[in-house]
Amino acid sequence: MYNEGIKTFLAGEDLAARRRIKIKAGTVTTPPEVAYADAGEDYIGVTEYAVESGDLVACRLNTYPGTFEVECIVDSAIARGTVLYGANDGMVSDAASGTAQGIALEAGADNQHIEMAPWNVKSTTAATVSVADSGSLITGTTAEAAFAEIMQGIKTAQHTIAPSIICLEDGTALGKFADGETGVGWAQLSNKDLAIRWNNQATPDDIIMQFVMPQDFNDGADVVLHLMGAIVKAGADEADSPVITAEAYFSEVGADPAADTDCGGDSGEFLTTADAAYQEKILTITAANAPAAPCVLTCVLHPKDGQLPADDFVLLTPWLEVTRKCLTA
Repeated sequence: MYNEGIKTFLAGEDLAARRRIKIKAGTVTTPPEVAYADAGEDYIGVTEYAVESGDLVACRLNTYPGTFEVECIVDSAIARGTVLYGANDGMVSDAASGTAQGIALEAGADNQHIEMAPWNVKSTTAATVSVADSGSLITGTTAEAAFAEIMQGIKTAQHTIAPSIICLEDGTALGKFADGETGVGWAQLSNKDLAIRWNNQATPDDIIMQFVMPQDFNDGADVVLHLMGAIVKAGADEADSPVITAEAYFSEVGADPAADTDCGGDSGEFLTTADAAYQEKILTITAANAPAAPCVLTCVLHPKDGQLPADDFVLLTPWLEVTRKCLTA
């Protein structure tokens, strides 16, 4: 049966004027029953006037030429030009839910009727399609925002890699630190932190560690070695302000094991603070030195020679910060 865009239906519930409607599930009547289209749901048209359940109601179909009057949801403040989405009980809202259904041609607030230019085609841009997020896993409310959030996680510049081994440079296991002796070893600090501790000495011993770079390692970005350490004062105040000097060697498939291209350097300076507080310093290895995965980074490090004559120094387990990338295979 042909009509000009205003079609009569049977109200499957009490319906207010200027509300979005859908065909009621399971309807068998002629004409079909209609009910409110709720949040995130598509709609077939808008009621022309209010009716009680069981009455006939004329509805302006969403394919009808021109603009519609629709009712704003309670607690809304819709500005002119706002993208509109379906809300509960057939109303509209500026809160993303489902596919965008039109754009406000005038401003409106609680339960006001406003003019809307309907979008009679489904959204073709991710920015106007909402996501349900039933697991409450993301903060983005549209597909575009959700994809951006997901990709930020995949391609994060703050992916942490812990060392797979820490020992003395010759491969000997780190022993227990002995205060008053030269050397380096593990020490528990204040019955709490486990740290690598160097005695004050002119030429501190080296420790060595390896980092296995993951397959999604982005070799086009810098690698940052993070060092969290503290000066352990021998006197009333801290006297030494050392830097950590580190050798850094990448090993990759096809490389000569005897190759010794050092891409390390010195960290920032651990400053005297007179309170033995932990400080974080970094050493940046530029992207130009980083090969593609699979590869391994070996770091050899110690407090710089001549910078630890009076105080001891402790270092918590170092870590790398790298950028990840999307894998293609």
